[in-house]
Amino acid sequence: MKLCAISTAAFRVALATFLAVAPLSEGQNHKKFVPNYDEGKIPAYTLPDPLAPLGGARIETTADWEERGRPATLRLLTEQMYGKMPVGKPDGFKVVLDQEVTDALHGKAIRREYLVSFADGQGPVVRLLLYLPKKEIVNSKVPAFLGLNFRGNQCVESDPRITLNEGYVLGGKKDGDNKAMAEKLRGSAAARWSAELIIDQGFALATACCGNIDPDFHDGFKNGVHPLFTKGAPNPDEWGTVSAWAWGLSRLLDALEGIVEIDAERVGVIGHSRLGKASLWAGATDERFRLVISNNSGCGGAALSKRAIGETVGRINRSFPHWFNGNFKQYNEKEAALPFDQHQLISLIAPRAVYVASATKDQWADPKGEFLSLIHAEPVYRLYHDAPFGFTEEPKPGRRVGRVMGFHLREGKHNVTPEDWNHYLKFGNRWLKRAVKSGSDAVDPEP
Repeated sequence: MKLCAISTAAFRVALATFLAVAPLSEGQNHKKFVPNYDEGKIPAYTLPDPLAPLGGARIETTADWEERGRPATLRLLTEQMYGKMPVGKPDGFKVVLDQEVTDALHGKAIRREYLVSFADGQGPVVRLLLYLPKKEIVNSKVPAFLGLNFRGNQCVESDPRITLNEGYVLGGKKDGDNKAMAEKLRGSAAARWSAELIIDQGFALATACCGNIDPDFHDGFKNGVHPLFTKGAPNPDEWGTVSAWAWGLSRLLDALEGIVEIDAERVGVIGHSRLGKASLWAGATDERFRLVISNNSGCGGAALSKRAIGETVGRINRSFPHWFNGNFKQYNEKEAALPFDQHQLISLIAPRAVYVASATKDQWADPKGEFLSLIHAEPVYRLYHDAPFGFTEEPKPGRRVGRVMGFHLREGKHNVTPEDWNHYLKFGNRWLKRAVKSGSDAVDPEP
């Protein structure tokens, strides 16, 4: 990928023409939030053209996108929402095999636990749980799915040999012993991860607890990986927790590159809810990920912000002030002033495969807005692929659509289910088990 031809000074001048809002003060009072779920009450909005970021000359070729459009779009979302984060693998990065069992998942898998550290003797240590399909690794390296979990690796499977996560997890004590809670959670997310289903399809599965990378509470960025790189609170254009998780996913991909049974060029990154926001940003910033999956990621993820339906920019920034950077808060209740929207996040993943999934009863995450993001990102994908998505109306629940850009709407609530995984595995069979050939694949059949 070539460096952007737009100078930083020129970029800031262009950006300034879009910023006609003032940041909200920390002490400003707000009325109780009442979400809108009425399509008829969505404010009028205009989406930026993904092929003309900041209103520049329209991009017509892949070379122009890679030289000019992609860098400008990436810089815009970095400075105004997700925040700048450290580049590459840090000095002192280390991966150590801690334990292995050869009879996991009814004897179908080898299961390992690796300890991943980012600096010698400093900062957090991440415990990476890895399942390898025993049959497939005999003759070849295997593709993998990589994602973060919320409450510890022991939630993935009830096997008591999996190490408990006794540190902070979502819903646990911020400072204290979480061992009793961790033990009760063994196997609680088995359906959500569907490890045996994944192994049966010939994929490896890798996961780690997001709280090992950056705990999900606001303490002035004194915890997690932030203190390794940032002294004190980050500047307004620097990283928050979503970017920390995305950065951590890239470091876990670094770890997978050193595991001989894994084909690290065929790894899909997946995330649910807030971790879906992180998986999209990881896929946008790290082009090594072959496939990027967002499951019910909503506001700040795949859903269009300018629709202001369900969760909004102001609501997410007040509830989770640590997720995004300081600059993003100037758009609270002012989505119309955004000089970008989430379709441009998805456009940054092109030409690689991307999949967005929603659920019928998850209106908070705006399923229609997630679907629309794919539609409005498609012009960038068309620079590389013939008919990468090809749909303008939401499919009925249960139907998977799209070729390079996939989508399905599942009946039910905010969750990841085996039904979702069946769709992801079929999509993964296309994009993680085959060489990517632009415009050459047939449309996926209906389930």
